[in-house]
Parts: sequence; structure tokens; C-alpha cells
Amino acid sequence: MEKRRLPPDLPALLRQREAEKAAAAKPRWIPKKERERLAAEAAAKEAEEQKKREEAVRAANMEFEKKPRTGQNGANGADGPNGSGNIPTGPKAMRHPAEDGDHEHGGKRRRLNDEEKKAEMERRDAAELRAKYMGPEVNQSTFSVKKKRRRTAANKFNFDWDPEDDTSRPHDPIYAERLEPLHRLPGFENTDELVRRKAEAIRRGDPETGEERARKLLEQHERAKQAADRKNMNKHWSEKKLEDMRERDWRIFKENFGISTKGGSIPDPMRSWDESKLPRRLLDLVYKVGYDEPTPIQRAAIPIALQARDLIGVAVTGSGKTAAFLLPLLVYISELPPLDEFNKNDGPYALILAPTRELVQQIEAEAKKFAEPLGFTVVSIVGGHSLEEQAFALRNGAEIIVATPGRLVDCLERRLLVFSQCCYIIMDEADRMIDQGFEEPLTKILDALPVTNEKPDTEDAENPKLMSRYLGGKDRYRQTMMYTATMPPLVERIAKKYLRRPAIVTIGNAGEAVDTVEQRVEFIAGEDKRKRRLQEILNSGQFKPPIIVFVNIKRNCEMVAKDIKSWGYPTAVLHGSKTQEQREAALLSLREGKTSILVATDLAGRGIDVPDVSLVVNFNMATSIESYTHRIGRTGRAGKSGVAITFLGNEDADVLYDLRQIISKSSISKVPEELRRHEAAQSKPTRGGGGGGGGGGPKGGVWQ
Repeated sequence: MEKRRLPPDLPALLRQREAEKAAAAKPRWIPKKERERLAAEAAAKEAEEQKKREEAVRAANMEFEKKPRTGQNGANGADGPNGSGNIPTGPKAMRHPAEDGDHEHGGKRRRLNDEEKKAEMERRDAAELRAKYMGPEVNQSTFSVKKKRRRTAANKFNFDWDPEDDTSRPHDPIYAERLEPLHRLPGFENTDELVRRKAEAIRRGDPETGEERARKLLEQHERAKQAADRKNMNKHWSEKKLEDMRERDWRIFKENFGISTKGGSIPDPMRSWDESKLPRRLLDLVYKVGYDEPTPIQRAAIPIALQARDLIGVAVTGSGKTAAFLLPLLVYISELPPLDEFNKNDGPYALILAPTRELVQQIEAEAKKFAEPLGFTVVSIVGGHSLEEQAFALRNGAEIIVATPGRLVDCLERRLLVFSQCCYIIMDEADRMIDQGFEEPLTKILDALPVTNEKPDTEDAENPKLMSRYLGGKDRYRQTMMYTATMPPLVERIAKKYLRRPAIVTIGNAGEAVDTVEQRVEFIAGEDKRKRRLQEILNSGQFKPPIIVFVNIKRNCEMVAKDIKSWGYPTAVLHGSKTQEQREAALLSLREGKTSILVATDLAGRGIDVPDVSLVVNFNMATSIESYTHRIGRTGRAGKSGVAITFLGNEDADVLYDLRQIISKSSISKVPEELRRHEAAQSKPTRGGGGGGGGGGPKGGVWQ
């Protein structure tokens, strides 16, 4: 017996439906891949529907295009009697065809009206069909793909010109018109184009007074242009005449050459030798020697010295200081009476002091290039030669004497020389003389000078006319100049005592190395390791001779030089225990290329002008930053580049801070990380009263 089916339980169905709704309402966790699949299916479905809608609209448009269209001249229109098909106009066309019997034209109008209605209905059907599949046209965008900003692959701005970006309209009639040639008023043919157009606009817009107003505008512009030309504000100082230079031009000029001046009534620097106010005969010698362009110290110092001003010149070594004080000196003594039998024993007119024999001989050689053609005598007085020999050289007198302080004091004490008519004093490398313990001899020499022609310590010392006059007879005011690379306190004290209202010229920053020297430092402890590293540097072939190696102790010179010779390099040695002949021979062999490497103490740190030194090696770091500056100044001279390599150890802690500072100020050098992080390089060490700079310690002239 078949079981009877019971009717469904309504409450149970309702409960089941509520449970399904509750279950559907609960958030269901879907894995990421499932979500991506559902999203892809939805996107595909939407794309398919969009494609169907577009195809429907495209089909509707094609159907609409296939249907015939008629117009006034369409194919289905009836032509008139002459085949023109024109619709009649005038009162006859307004009459009903039933009234005038013109059935032909009336039928034509009815057919046109029917066709227009049919076309309108088709357009509506197409619009409805488009709305059915595409939706209503609301908020229709005017976006154009062609106007969309294109982006390059690197997401950078595209500077290329797209032809569709061209907004010009070449076929527009307004662009077809061209302006007529400007009306050129007589006398204003060279006026700027913009001003001429403005004047032309005024002339055309105002028929009555436009001509006069345009002329006034052009005249005003010409006056302003001429005033600007007179001031030459738009020209560089190198393009201007000397009389057109303004304060702004001189400021730019000084910045270009790193010139800084202090003091009252300081003249402007010279831009070239022709503007230096040197005598023509002396200028010819300058060009003959080969000084094509003056150096910064020469540009600033020579005009000041020619005004009989006392001068302090602070410049790095190798900057051309020798010519900076020699040329004004020669001008000065050229105005004095020549030496004869009556005054040749009264001493020289000019005295040049230098700290080392080598520097004295270098200055003497440079001075003879200019002095001997002018008829002046130059004599050097240095140690290493007998006093009798030097007295013989002075037998006929000398206008210029170049000397070291120690030997010159010996000549004064033995009455071989007097300074009765000396009126021009130059102290070259003054800081070095103080550093070598020459303060006392220097003071004796300056005190031996006559006081009758000493300048007053007033504002008159800044007046070039007063200081250039004669003090009765042949005497003139004494002129004193000091050249130095640094300004330690002892040098400042001497300058304050013996110089009167001096002008101070600083080239670059005092105490800093030149920017043409690349400074490298290496921490290497022990003599043996340093010798191996020195051998690697020399064998690398990166540096051409001549090369200078600096050490601190004389006996180390011989040891290091012996090792370098064993490596196959011809070597010369220079230190304080060498005789004068040995010193001269060592420098001469280096200059002539007979030896490749010079091993020296600080004796060669200053005043040694060996051309084209490519490398300086500080086998031992200098005991002061001033000595280090002058050591590395042996390379990178005369505008050429050079390299300085310094070996450092724990014994150099006192100078590491100053070394870090001086390297960090160089534009071509980099402070190594080991030096930057070194404990001793973080702060400046405190020294006692007897340390550091100077006196007669191990850095004195005797020990070297």
C-alpha cells in the first residue's frame, strides 16, 4: 500500500527559509584565489554585456545608414520642367496646389514632408534602441583620448612636440594678414624692435599727436640706452675699459682671483701688466722673462707697493710673491741717485731677507733677470761662503742685497756692511724666519736701519703723495713689506712694531693649502711598513720625477735615501748638515733631471722652487700644520696639479685636528674615514707655552 504523502508543514518551511536567510546574511570567508576568480568572472561578464550593447548599437546604426535618404536634390525628388528640381519660391509657392492646379509641386512637397517625418521617426527609433542597450545619455563626458597627457616609460615629462598639440590655425584668415613694415622714424633705425612696435602703435592710434608721442618715446629709450652704455652695467669686467670699471666690477674681479684687502686708501688691483703703471722698459723685461699674466698676489700687491705703502702679503707658497715685491722695488730705486764713489760704501738701497740659503739664491737669480738689464747690482749674503768672499762682492757697492738673517748679522757685527741709505726692506717667508728661531737676528737688522726716514705712525702713512716725496736730498721714506703664508703671533708683533699703517693683502685663505694639490693620508705605523708602502708608490708609475720625500730627522734622510737608491732610483739628499756646495749640487741635479727623488727635511719645505714636482711624500708628518702646508706646496705650483701623500702614526696626534680641517677645506681632497673618526681629530689639542710653533727647538735652523 502506497504511503500517502503529507502536505508540507508551513511553519517548518518558514523556519527553514529564515535559517537560510540568516546563513546567507552571515559573512562567509572566501579565499583570496576564490575572490580573484569571482572578480574575474564578474569582469568578463560585464565585458561581454558591454560588447553585446556595442554590437546592438552598431547594428542599429548600420541599418539606419542603409535606408534611403531624400532631400531637396535627392534621387526621389521630382525635377521641374527644366530638370532643376528647385522648389518654387514666392507667392505661388505659398498657394495650395488644389487652388492653382499645380499638382506636381504640391505632390513634391507632400513627399518631402513624409520623408522628413520618416527620417525623424527612424532617428527616434535609433535613439530608443541605443537607450535600451546603452542606457540614457546623462552626464555625457567630453573626454578625448587625444588630449590625454602621455607618459613616458620613465614617468618623465615628455618634451617632444605632438602635431596634434599644435593650436595654431594656419588657414584662419586672421593669420593670413601680415603686419605692414614698421614706419621707421629718421634717426631711430637701430632702436629695439619692441620699442619701435610700441611707438608705431602710438602713431597709428593717435592720428593727431601720435607722431610726436612716438618720437618722444624713442628719444627717451635712446637716452636710457646711452646711459646704460656709459655705465656698462651689462658687460663683464674683462670687456670694460679701465675708466668704466665700477665698485661692483672690482668686487667681482677680487672674488674671481680670491683677493682680500684691508687698510685705508688701498688702490684697485691691476687687471693686466699694461695697466700696472710700471715703466715701459720694465714691462718689456716682464714680457721677455715670460710673465704673460700677473698672478693674484701680483695683481693686488704691485699697485699698493707703487704708492710707497707698507704692505703685508699673505699668500700660499708658489703664488708669485717674488715678482710681486721685486718689480715695485726696482721702480723705487730707479728714482734714487745711482751708486758712485761717494755713496757706494753707505750700504744698499734695498734689503731682502729670507730664511734659507736656497730661497736667497732663488730670489737672487730672479732679481738679476730684471736688475742687471737696468744697471743694478744684486749680491747675496748667505752662510757656507767665507766672509772675505762676500766682502769682495760688496767692494763696488750693490743696490740690492739678498741675505739670510744669521749671516747678515755677522756682516753687521764685523763692520763689513752698513745700512746708512737703506730705505726699502722686504721680509720674505717671515713666518718661517720666526719659526727657525731668527726673531732675534731679524730684530737686530731692523734696529740697525736708519730712523731719519722712518714713516710716521699716523694717517699720513696712507697718503701716497706724502710718502713718495723726498726728505731733502736723496732720502725717501722707508718702505717695509712682509710676505708670509701664515700669521702667527710673533710675526704679527714684528709687523706691528716695524710697519706703519700697512695694507694687508690676502690671497685665498691664510694657512690653507692650494686647491691644485690633492692631499692623501694613510695610517701606517713603523719605518719598515712605510718604506714598503713608499716603494709601492714609486713603482706604481703614476708619478713622474721629480719627487720630494720629507722626513723629520737628518739621519733618517740618509737612511731613507739609501733605501730608495737600492730600489734603482737616483736620489739626492738635503738637510742642515750639508755644506752650501752640497745643497746647491743636490738642487741642481734635481732641476736638471739627473736625480729623480729628493729626500729632505723641512729645510726644503720653503723657497725651493723645483719645477713640475708631481708628488710630495711626507714619510714623517710635519710637527706643525704650517710646515705641512709648505711641504705640500712644493707641488701644484704655477697653476699645475700635484699630489701629496702623508704617512701618519700615533705620534702625530697633536696635528690630526688641524690636518683634518685643512683637508676638508680643499675642493679636490677627501678626508679619509679613519682620520675623520680618529679621537685626536675631533678637537683641537691644548698646548703649553713652549710647544707648537717656534723658537729654537728641533724645528730650528741648527738641527735641520
